Amino acid sequence: MKRHTLLYKLALVALIGLLSACEKDPINILNANTYTADGSLKTATTAFPVGLSIDYDLFLNNAQYRSVVAADAQSTTFGYHMKHGALVRNDGTIDFTKADALYDACKTAGIEVFGHTLGWHQNQNATYLKTITGGGSGPTAVNLVANGSFESGSGDNFNNWGKYNGGTSLVATSVTSEVQAGTKALKIVVTADGNPWNVQMASDEFATTVGKTYNMTFFIKSAVAGGQMRISTGGTGSTAQYSGNYSTSTDWVQKTYSFTANGPMTRVLIDIGSKANTYFMDNVVVVDASASVPPTGGALVTAVDNALKDFITQTVTHYKGKVKAWDVVNEPVSESGTLRTDANTTVSATATDYFFWSKYLGRNWALKAFQYAAAADPTAELYINDYNLESNSVKLDSLIGYVAELKGKGAKITGIGTQMHVLWNTPYSGIDNMFKKLAATGLKIRISELDVRMNPNKKTQFVLNKQFESYQADMYAYIVRSYLTNVPVAQQSGITVWGITDNTSWLYENGLDFPLLYNKDYSKKAAYYAVLKTLKEK
Repeated sequence: MKRHTLLYKLALVALIGLLSACEKDPINILNANTYTADGSLKTATTAFPVGLSIDYDLFLNNAQYRSVVAADAQSTTFGYHMKHGALVRNDGTIDFTKADALYDACKTAGIEVFGHTLGWHQNQNATYLKTITGGGSGPTAVNLVANGSFESGSGDNFNNWGKYNGGTSLVATSVTSEVQAGTKALKIVVTADGNPWNVQMASDEFATTVGKTYNMTFFIKSAVAGGQMRISTGGTGSTAQYSGNYSTSTDWVQKTYSFTANGPMTRVLIDIGSKANTYFMDNVVVVDASASVPPTGGALVTAVDNALKDFITQTVTHYKGKVKAWDVVNEPVSESGTLRTDANTTVSATATDYFFWSKYLGRNWALKAFQYAAAADPTAELYINDYNLESNSVKLDSLIGYVAELKGKGAKITGIGTQMHVLWNTPYSGIDNMFKKLAATGLKIRISELDVRMNPNKKTQFVLNKQFESYQADMYAYIVRSYLTNVPVAQQSGITVWGITDNTSWLYENGLDFPLLYNKDYSKKAAYYAVLKTLKEK
C-alpha cells in the first residue's frame, strides 16, 4: 500500500537530488511500500539458505548479537577470520585458533559456515608473502646450514646433522618420487603420535649475530595429508625458539620460518614427532635476511605458486567435512573488464595487506586456486565472487567470459557470487540484467555480500528517516524478487546480507550510512520486513 502523497514524494525527489549524484530510477522513488510479515529470515524459505556475515568479537562476546544471528541465519560468512591475513603468521605457518573458535560457536548455534575467501588481492599477510618475493637488498645470501640438501651421508647417517630421540626413523632416501631436488632427501617415519621432540634432527651450529633476523626455508611432504611438524632453534649461548606448527600434504610445499638470533651460535632442529606419518624433507636453507635475494624467473613463479597452494590446501583440508562451500577466487576482474593486477588497481600508500597473485601467475592464478581447492575437498562447492556486476555490464560480461575460460581449462566452478554492495537507487534494470546473464551460465548463483547504501556521497547532514527507510526496503525487496524471478530454483544457492546492525557495518563510518537490516539497538528495520515478506511470497 502506498504511504505518501505524490506532492510529498516530488518534494523529496528534489531533496534526494541534492544528496546523491548517482543515476536515479524513478521506480525507486515512487514505489515506497509498507512491508509486514511474521516469522524469521531463516524460516522464510526452504529453497536456499539465508545468511548473515558475522564479526568474531561480537559473535563470541555479545549475547544479543549472537541471538539475533541464531534466530535469523541459516548460514554465515566470517567477515575476516578465514582470510589469508587472519590465518597466516609472518613465518608462513597457519593459525586456525580464532577461526576454529568462531566455527565451533556457529556449529553450537546450528548455523552453517560458508568459507570466505581463499584467493584475493586484499586482506593478505603480505609481510609473509613479500619474504618470498622481495627478499633483502644486501649481498648474495649464503646458506648457513651445512648439508641442507641431505646429499652428504648414507643410510641413517647425515654429515653435519645429529639425531635425537628418533633412532633409525630418520634415514636417507634416493627414491626419485621422495626427493625434491638433487639425488637424496631426508625420510622420517613417525610410528605414533607424540610430543614434537620425540623425533628430532639437528643441524650443526652456525655463527649468528644477536638481534639479527634469519630466514629459513625447506621443502616437505608426507605420505598422507594432515601431518604436522615444527622448527625450533638452540645452540651455544642461545635460548630455544619455536615456530608454529606446519601442516603437510602429499605434495612438496616450501615452508618459511623467520627467527631473530639471541645467541652467538645457533642450530635449527626439525621437530617432527607430533603426528604418525611418513615424511620427506629436502633443501633446508638458512640465510641472513639482510642478505637474502629474491628468486627470479621460474623459481619466483614456483615460490608464489607454492604459497598459494599451501594456503588453500591447508585451509580447505582443515575444514573438510565442516565447510561445504568456498569463495575460492574473489574479485578477479577490474572495473574495465580486464584481469585484476597491481597495474590496474588503486592501492593506498598506507595499505600493507595487498598481494596480487596474478602478477606472478598470470591469468591462470584462478585456475590454480580452483584446482588446489578441488583437490583438497572434492565434495565442496566452489565459487568465484565479484562486485558491481549489477551496475557495470562490461565487468559482468568479462567475469562470465573468465568463468567460461577457466571451466574450459578444467576448473571446477560450482557457482558465481554477486556481492551486491548497492545504492538505494541502483537501477532495477541492471539488477534484472545481471541475474538473467548469470543464470544463463547454468551455474549456481548466490547473493554473497548484500547491503544497501543510503548515503553514498557521505553527506554529513543525512538522516535515515522513515521515508528513506522505505526506499531502502524497496531496494532490498526488489533484489530478492529479481533473484527469485530470474534465477531458476535449481540454481539458487543463497542470499547473505553483509552484517547485522547498521553501526557494525563496514559502511557505517561513524553514522554516515545505514546499510543493513537492523538498527543499532537490534530492532528490525523496514528492510528486514521487506526481505522477509518477499522471501515468503515465493
